[in-house]
Amino acid sequence: MPIGLLLQLIISLLSSPLRHSKATTLMAHSNIVHNGDFSDGLEPWHPNACQAFVVSSDSSSSDSGYAVVTNRKETWQGLEQDITPQVSPGVTYNVSACVGVSGPFHESSQVLATVRLEHDDSPTEYIFVGKTYASRDKWVDLEGTFSISNMPDRVVIYLEGPPPGKDLLIRSVTVKESTSCDFQETEENKAAFSVYPPPLNIITNHDFSDGLCSWNSNSCDSFVVGSNECNSESYAVVNNRSETWQGLEQDITDRVSPGCSYKVSASVSVWGPVQRSAQVLATLKLEHQGSPTEFKLIGKTYVSNDVWKTLEGTFALSGRPDRVVFFLEGPPPGVDLLIKSVTIHCESDNQFERSRDFSSAPEADHHHIFLNSSFSDGLNHWSGRGCNLMLHESLADGRILPHSGTCFASATERTHKWSGIEQDITERVQRKLIYEASSVVRLSHSHHTVQATLYVQYLDQREEYIGISSVEANHDDWVKLKGKFLLNGSPARAVVYIEGPPPGIDVFVDHFEVKPAEKPPPSRRPYIESHVFGMNIVSNSHLTDGTIEGWFPLGDCHLRVGEGSPQILPPLAKHSLRTTHDYLSGRYVLATNRSGTWMGPAQMITDKVKLFLTYQVSAWVKVGSGGLTCPQDVNIALSVDGKWVNGGKVEVKDGDWHEVVGSFRIEKQAREVMLHVQGPSPGVDLMVAGLQIFAVDHKARLSYLKGQADMVRKRNVRLKVTGLDPNELSGATVKIRQTSNSFPLGSCISRSNIDNEDFVEFFLNNFKWAVFGNELKWSWTEPEQGNFNYRDADEMLGFCETYNVQTRGHCIFWEVESAIQPWVQQLSEPTLEAAVENRLTDLLTRYNGKFRHYDVNNEMLHGSFYRDKLGFDARAKMFRTAHELDPLARLFLNEYHIEDGFDSRSSPEKYIKLVHKLQKKGAPVGGIGIQGHITSPVGHIVRNALDKLSTLGLPIWFTELDVSSVNEHVRGDDLEVMLWEAFAHPAVEGVMLWGFWELFMSREDAHLVDADGEVNEAGRRFLEIKREWLTFVEGVVEDGEGGFEFRGYHGSYVVEVVTCEGKYVKNFVVEKGNSPVDVIIEL
Repeated sequence: MPIGLLLQLIISLLSSPLRHSKATTLMAHSNIVHNGDFSDGLEPWHPNACQAFVVSSDSSSSDSGYAVVTNRKETWQGLEQDITPQVSPGVTYNVSACVGVSGPFHESSQVLATVRLEHDDSPTEYIFVGKTYASRDKWVDLEGTFSISNMPDRVVIYLEGPPPGKDLLIRSVTVKESTSCDFQETEENKAAFSVYPPPLNIITNHDFSDGLCSWNSNSCDSFVVGSNECNSESYAVVNNRSETWQGLEQDITDRVSPGCSYKVSASVSVWGPVQRSAQVLATLKLEHQGSPTEFKLIGKTYVSNDVWKTLEGTFALSGRPDRVVFFLEGPPPGVDLLIKSVTIHCESDNQFERSRDFSSAPEADHHHIFLNSSFSDGLNHWSGRGCNLMLHESLADGRILPHSGTCFASATERTHKWSGIEQDITERVQRKLIYEASSVVRLSHSHHTVQATLYVQYLDQREEYIGISSVEANHDDWVKLKGKFLLNGSPARAVVYIEGPPPGIDVFVDHFEVKPAEKPPPSRRPYIESHVFGMNIVSNSHLTDGTIEGWFPLGDCHLRVGEGSPQILPPLAKHSLRTTHDYLSGRYVLATNRSGTWMGPAQMITDKVKLFLTYQVSAWVKVGSGGLTCPQDVNIALSVDGKWVNGGKVEVKDGDWHEVVGSFRIEKQAREVMLHVQGPSPGVDLMVAGLQIFAVDHKARLSYLKGQADMVRKRNVRLKVTGLDPNELSGATVKIRQTSNSFPLGSCISRSNIDNEDFVEFFLNNFKWAVFGNELKWSWTEPEQGNFNYRDADEMLGFCETYNVQTRGHCIFWEVESAIQPWVQQLSEPTLEAAVENRLTDLLTRYNGKFRHYDVNNEMLHGSFYRDKLGFDARAKMFRTAHELDPLARLFLNEYHIEDGFDSRSSPEKYIKLVHKLQKKGAPVGGIGIQGHITSPVGHIVRNALDKLSTLGLPIWFTELDVSSVNEHVRGDDLEVMLWEAFAHPAVEGVMLWGFWELFMSREDAHLVDADGEVNEAGRRFLEIKREWLTFVEGVVEDGEGGFEFRGYHGSYVVEVVTCEGKYVKNFVVEKGNSPVDVIIEL
């Protein structure tokens, strides 16, 4: 057909309304992405905060090529295209892309397709489209779908995902409107899978006979050791592992189905620096579009070098995730994971049993921990613990009715605080499994604390009481009591009961349930839009125009502007902001006519505070002449939906200006956030100047801290290799690997913890020091006069000695009255003095030379029991006597809120004054303990406190460090701040964590390891920091003298020298010191 005639025919077809509709339909199924094959270069693609270019195809028959996205510094950086005009609401679009990666990494990397929906009047939305895993030099397909319900102002599709430093390669991108044929094909595939059962082993290449085909290494390297004459089997080696979760994985999405119970068996081993054994875990990763990824622990085993063991476990799927990945992980960083074979097969023979829906099936038996939870079977299975039980449909003439159901129970005639309703769960509870207990309770009169408690008796007759949760209950309303617990050891008897109110008060219980707790999904890193670090969010802070605009009086006080305050920023604000020119106006807010301590200047900052950002607080404050007769507290505070949040507190007792410092973070969306300044006594005028509140970027400080740590914790080493001919040494390769850092790092443990082998494994792999949480305290070792309990401490000390773990003794005395057992509180002065002497003699004679440190009298800035009863010299005498009884032990003070500015009672200045006062009384103070129970830490504030305390010339230890955040990533950030600040300061000689295991911490949301043994994101950050504190060096001996120099952290090393004659391995230690150290390696 002539070209002209063909064009006329096309024009006529398009001019017809019917045929125009046909053409539109055809267009709907074409690619809505322009230049999807990059044949026109990058037009209209745009690199997202990075760079991109197009590489022409090698094929002469094609004008297309592929895009290279490079100079990527974030995972989200990639290539994007605006497709706003081409998409419509309610339509499903199929996305297909051919992608790859390139860079200095061998492991596979994820590549994601994402759609960004931008709205002019609301936050930007992100739609996850699809994901794949690409390896270097290999193209893979990425597929997914998306749809939009409402039309945004802008729709952008982009590809992202590989780690920073790795280039993203894109050969083609296609986005087409989904058709009914697409849906039919998908349904046919699903139907086919439901008809034909999966193969016996759903793992492809299960014995690595085909190399690593179908397997991917997870952010590490791997290779296969082939068969030989001695061994007909192949096995995979997973090496260069820097995290415990790194291992080998396989996507099994298309080979598993809901309802089937799968049995897993793997032959595994390890190789590397393993002290005793290393754990290997089989894990299932379940990815869901639009919701968090789930991780299911399948099974676990412990293996040693050169020993193959079988790891077994089972799993089942309750639904259909978008992606199911099986992987093996677990050994410590630096230890190779060896895998000989993996099999996964469905245990159900009946195909119907595999495919049917189990969502309506009754609860499994192991879920019924409590029997007759709602009292529907009367009081069967329940008993009274020191009380009588009754069942009621109502009480008080119908004013007290069941909260739910038809009846409730009451514990009456209670004879002790511990009296209450109980149930024995011995036969139904499992160790190392986390349980959730919940109840609804009420009291017959008054209001008191009600607590759920677990009593455990072990096979060796040892007893333990575990507090599950508590709530303030009253007579008027039902309140919910809810908490969790876990058993480390195997119980001979386990009983859960409710206790708390004084005798004579009846406790009503509507229902009481205990069941296995659901594990929450892992945290995602918070996404924080439109924030600027270092920007002051306080309005009219400088009072430049002389008005109090933006401020209002909280209460009936009066506000006005005064003049004469400092004209420079408060010192810690200046240090954090790293500025030299931000001056103040010399004006301040003056609050007068204050009739309450809470009255003062205030302003609303609701819209200025971003969730999960840490804010530093700094201001100049002063009190009027009426407050100079006694010390006055000044507090920067926030009211967050009516709840007080501390932003910093300082004590003022003169007419000078003082800096108040602190910090805060808000982790739950608030309706109202009010900033206010308060504290001085009623009638005392309050002055505030230069109040600064700004978000802190802790990452920006890390490079400085690492530089400081290089100076403080490293040493130049001159390695000299001898014992070989110079010709052999020249050109020899040297590999130096640090096996441990000598900086002391420890953790709090409890007696029950050492019954949990998973806890023990993590503890021994990561800590060299231990402190006992309660078992050495006087209230534990002598709860009643003359009734001694050293059994727990003896067993824990024996555990530490077995594994060469150093110990801190916490604590000989505790100065806070509420922590002292009643019988001690009731002693007269002479008998108390004798009891103190006996306590010192009993403890330090029994454990002479066993504990490296002792906290002698805990929290002397917050308590005064012994000082008030026996005088200040009694405190110094405790130190003197302890030193006489155990002269090798270093004696510490121990305090909290020293490093954060939160408590005017425990400022660094007051701590220094206490030390000087004790030393003047002859107390042999050997160290300064900072507990470190810190919230929203700011590095500059912590460093300022350490600098002040270092003037004492004594070793500083963080003795009870923990950080808390509901978000594991933020928790990891806080831990990173504290560990690096400690490690980079020359006066700090050790850090003790106050635990790491879920449910065995003194604070919620502070754990690094979940109760099931899985290391969470905060724990992974901890392990990463530990790895950064190790030195790894490779090089070549350049001459025949055998010399090789490097700079490394203090600690133990192994060096491997490889010459043409062979490989030589030796160990050596780098001690502390400033001058270079010569290390001779004799081969």
